[in-house]
Amino acid sequence: MVTSMGTSQARDMLHAVADALNAVLACPRETVEATVLTFAAGGHVLLEDVPGVGKTTLARALATAIGGTVRRIQFTPDLLPGDLLGMNVYSRAMESFAFHPGPIFANIVIADEINRADPKVQSALLEAMGEGQVSVDGQTHHLEQPFIVVATQNPIELEGTYPLPEAQLDRFMVRMGFGYPVAGTEERMVMSDHASRPLEGLHRVAELDQMQAIRDTCAVVKISQPVAHYLVSLTAATRTMEGVSYGVSPRGSLQLAALSRAKALYEGRDFVLPDDVRWAAPFALPHRLVLENAGYGTAPTGLARQLVESLIERTPVPRASDR
Repeated sequence: MVTSMGTSQARDMLHAVADALNAVLACPRETVEATVLTFAAGGHVLLEDVPGVGKTTLARALATAIGGTVRRIQFTPDLLPGDLLGMNVYSRAMESFAFHPGPIFANIVIADEINRADPKVQSALLEAMGEGQVSVDGQTHHLEQPFIVVATQNPIELEGTYPLPEAQLDRFMVRMGFGYPVAGTEERMVMSDHASRPLEGLHRVAELDQMQAIRDTCAVVKISQPVAHYLVSLTAATRTMEGVSYGVSPRGSLQLAALSRAKALYEGRDFVLPDDVRWAAPFALPHRLVLENAGYGTAPTGLARQLVESLIERTPVPRASDR
């Protein structure tokens, strides 16, 4: 079992996983890297885009590349919390109740169309995502580690959906879209004789204990006081922005720091630079903004990202001599 990992070894392994996914997926390289780094940082991903662009395939590819167990849960209005978490079932032979774990007990959980389940089921994910455990009938059950939820939702279909509450959105480290593939990529997909089996050539490039060691290494990447001040300046500024009812929470600051650490590790460093924070902020902050008079769908998401990007441009970056 791998218990520790050096910075250069962690960097090489993260690049190997990203390269393996990028070779078989049609989504942008930046989307692949953000997903891999969110896993390294111990966070969860919300993929929001139109159907058919490969959101579920990305999650399955990640599971294949690291050799983890994967469960896909199709969220529907009639789904119950027990269908997700598991339940206690009475055994006549044992004359007692035994816990039967639900599909949440996997390394990578694909929560497909998460906004189609009612709030009761959505909230059942909160403890799992935040604490790495679930509670059923007063008993606590720990989830497999490493653990990540990759949730998907379609922002353009509103019928029969339940918008994710701010408390649950805040549990996702990253929220991002795919966008349509560029013409050349889509042409190659059409011409390919295994387009319906995009993961056919993908093989495991890392082990679960190695990925857990990368998480442990990522957690101790250093953030200096000037960089920490810069990071908090960004998140604190969102709380007083015009057009924003509620800004980024302290949890958002912590998750931005974690993703920035992962980016630094990906670049082969054991310390965070402001550039790492600038890269991570558009992934980690926009979905944490509650906009005034905002509707539901793609428009508020795009506006929130624009606000964060403009904030990044006008926030002073600490000088090299101060770091």
